[in-house]
Parts: sequence; structure tokens; C-alpha cells
Amino acid sequence: MSKEQTKPSESLVQDLLAERRALKVEVERMRLEVAEAKSSSSGPDPKLPELQQEIERLRYQLASARAEAGRLREERDELRQGIEHAMEQIDRK
Repeated sequence: MSKEQTKPSESLVQDLLAERRALKVEVERMRLEVAEAKSSSSGPDPKLPELQQEIERLRYQLASARAEAGRLREERDELRQGIEHAMEQIDRK
């Protein structure tokens, strides 16, 4: 082999070795970040009770709105029946 043929392959090997070292460093950095994240997460989110209260408040609000909608539907139906009854009486006269 001539020197010219070995130079590109040596350069390629050096580039690959440098990339391998960089990837090893990145892997170790990620391992440290994961370990730090695991150690710092000591339990549930401190906002959890507040969020649960908000969920309960919204559920109550939704139930109230549904009840009101049901009441309004009944009222509408009663009014419609009253109007139909009145129209029948008018038609009879």
C-alpha cells in the first residue's frame, strides 16, 4: 500500500475514534442527568392537592350545569305543552 492510500483511512479512523469518545462523554453526561433527576424527584408534585381540588370544583360545576340544563329542558317542555294546549283551545272557539 502506498502512503496516499493509508492516509485517508488513518484520517477516517481518527475521526471515528474522536466521534466514539464524544459519544461516550455524551452517554456519561446523560447517565448523570438521569441519576440527578431520580434523586431530586422525592415524591408527588406539590401542586397535586391543589389540582385535585380544582378537578373536584370543576366536576361540581359540571354537575350543576347539567342539572340546570335538565331543569331548563323540563321547563321548556312544560311551556311547549302549555302553548299547544292554548292553541287547541283557540282552535276550538
